[in-house]
Amino acid sequence: MLATRRSGKPRDMVAPGPDAAQLAEIVAIAARVPDHGKLAPWRFVTVDADQRDDFAALLRAAYRAEKPDAAEGEIELAEAFARQAPTMIVVLSSPASNSKIPVWEQELSAGAACMQLLNAATAHGFVGGWLTGWASVSPHVRDAFGRAPERVAGFVFIGSPSRALDERPRPDLSAVFTRWQV
Repeated sequence: MLATRRSGKPRDMVAPGPDAAQLAEIVAIAARVPDHGKLAPWRFVTVDADQRDDFAALLRAAYRAEKPDAAEGEIELAEAFARQAPTMIVVLSSPASNSKIPVWEQELSAGAACMQLLNAATAHGFVGGWLTGWASVSPHVRDAFGRAPERVAGFVFIGSPSRALDERPRPDLSAVFTRWQV
């Protein structure tokens, strides 16, 4: 399964997405990532279908506040982000700053949680996509879900593919997998 896992484009995902029980299983699997110190330095927040208009309004206001000269087309693209795929999970990196575990390790664990959401979605017969972009670094968006030092690690979208997913080029392993030379 892992050799064939493929990210889907959230804008191309359609229903069905996972039901509540499937989503709970997917998140439980995602929480099984390496976590030095057992800190759970991440949180998962769903934005349900009935909340997408409110999230789109938040994105519009945040984009206008942060980019006052933005064209209407840019703002519409920011709003469209909120309405992709049947399921959206905001993954927050939530480091324990009072821990002896370096923040970097905690942030890596949050990234692993995002990847594990994608693996779990695939295992449940869905397609997933992990997006970042402007919304993930916006303080206005972050503040809607958490507070500093938390950061948005990504938006994970889950649904069914509207068409077969094409394979993308993969790196030449000889360029990324080598033997240490002394």
